[in-house]
Amino acid sequence: MLAGSYAVLIADVMASRSRAGLRALLGAKLAAASKRQLRRKLIQLPYSVTAGDEFQTVIGNLRVVPEIILDLRTSFRPLSLRVAIGFGRISGRIQAPVNRLGGEAFQHARKAMEELKNGSLFRFDTLTAFSSRDEQFDSALNLLYGLQDTLVLKISEKQWETIGSFLDQRTLQRAAKRLKLDVSTVSRNLKRGYFWQLVETVKVSAALIERKFG
Repeated sequence: MLAGSYAVLIADVMASRSRAGLRALLGAKLAAASKRQLRRKLIQLPYSVTAGDEFQTVIGNLRVVPEIILDLRTSFRPLSLRVAIGFGRISGRIQAPVNRLGGEAFQHARKAMEELKNGSLFRFDTLTAFSSRDEQFDSALNLLYGLQDTLVLKISEKQWETIGSFLDQRTLQRAAKRLKLDVSTVSRNLKRGYFWQLVETVKVSAALIERKFG
């Protein structure tokens, strides 16, 4: 990866004011995500709540950014997230807490989040945005994820549950056993939940990121 380049991920919970017990639920999910992703060496620092229902982290291996986004979208259900990614340099030493850090990557992540909130990227709803020094690179990733988000917004809770079990168990048979469903139902739920489109988005966007920063 390009020396000194990091990704900053900022996410927030959509429609959070209407959800009772959000603080406890969000705290539990952030703790689990931090433990899981630190163990797999996907993130540099534990997730930290920065304001209300917003949280962030730092990613050193830029190629895993798409994998992290899918992991968050799956594991945080029934919470729905807006996810903004900024690429660039970070000022000072990379150490917790993440909300005390700053620099270019944080500025770009904040810009991406503002674009999500004000709907300035496209004329359709989006859940994911990217920002870096390279506007052409940003446009390609934002369009790719904008099209994916159109599908993500249609995925039912039952389909998300199937996706999560399959990602955890890695085979149709084991996922079916956990969910107490037959294999054909699991396969159908994955297909109708656009799981294979999500997987291809991860592959293609990871390759684009690696080509840019690798």
